[in-house]
Amino acid sequence: MAASSQRKKKSTTSSRTPARTSGNPAKKPIVEAGPITARDWIGAARLRTLPLAIAPVVIGTGAARSTGPEFHWVIALACLAVAVLLQIGVNFTNDYSDGIRGTDAVRVGPARLTASGRVKPRTVLIIGLVFFALAAAVGVAIVIRTEQWWMLAVGVACIVAAWFYTGGKRPYGYFGLGEVFVFVFFGLVATLGTTWVQVFELPQQAWLGAIAAGLFACAVLLANNLRDIDQDRVVGKRTLTVLIGRRPTQVLFTLFVLAPFGILIFLALLYPIAWIGLLALLSGLPAILIVWTYRQPKELVIALALTSLTALLYAGALFWAFAG
Repeated sequence: MAASSQRKKKSTTSSRTPARTSGNPAKKPIVEAGPITARDWIGAARLRTLPLAIAPVVIGTGAARSTGPEFHWVIALACLAVAVLLQIGVNFTNDYSDGIRGTDAVRVGPARLTASGRVKPRTVLIIGLVFFALAAAVGVAIVIRTEQWWMLAVGVACIVAAWFYTGGKRPYGYFGLGEVFVFVFFGLVATLGTTWVQVFELPQQAWLGAIAAGLFACAVLLANNLRDIDQDRVVGKRTLTVLIGRRPTQVLFTLFVLAPFGILIFLALLYPIAWIGLLALLSGLPAILIVWTYRQPKELVIALALTSLTALLYAGALFWAFAG
């Protein structure tokens, strides 16, 4: 009887413990109780990441304004729509891809739709693709309006990069390349593309602003991956943070947050109002402090949000400086 009781106890314990996966994780989601709610759908959109989509458009529009008094507000708003729709699409497709791979089975942050088992993976995928389609439609409208037909290829590249971040057989986000693509597309492409379609030129301030926007986006990704470093190691997701470890990630995060302010100081010599952008350090420095002193991974969710806010405040200051 005692042996039987022990066997039952072990069976119960093992059923409650998530399976540790290796490079080929189990793809069965952990089903959570309770119906899906509007809050869950909003959470899946990951609104705290949207400032990273807004910031480069704000900077790029400010750089366009610096070249002349005319304000192409319709095109600027269209660029903003493309950036936000793409960001939300990326968030839903990441939810889908990570969920079916099993890499979201053990999470520190908010539960994902696919991994929770409360929404069919196909439904999450379709929603993500719908947002991609909406972004593509607005992008095509911009191309038709500006007659910059070559930018269709840029739009295709953006969607392909968004999908293969965690999608496909060999997603680049699983092999330490996430920060590279984030810098290129959330920094250079988003900012410079916004400036180009408005004035058909790329002034120096657009390039510097694009670099700053890309660095902030990379910092947010580092904070996210630092939070998930333990479970990413378990499931074989080799992010840059997993490859280099905690301490180098903390150093890199600090550099990515502070370097844009070095760019800001240079720009302030040409556009004095840009000095007000130093106020963004009021959210940037606490984010750095959290990254260096956190005890629980969930504390990094706050650092992530603060870094996104820093990017948006920084972008607003540059817009004021360029357009003022």
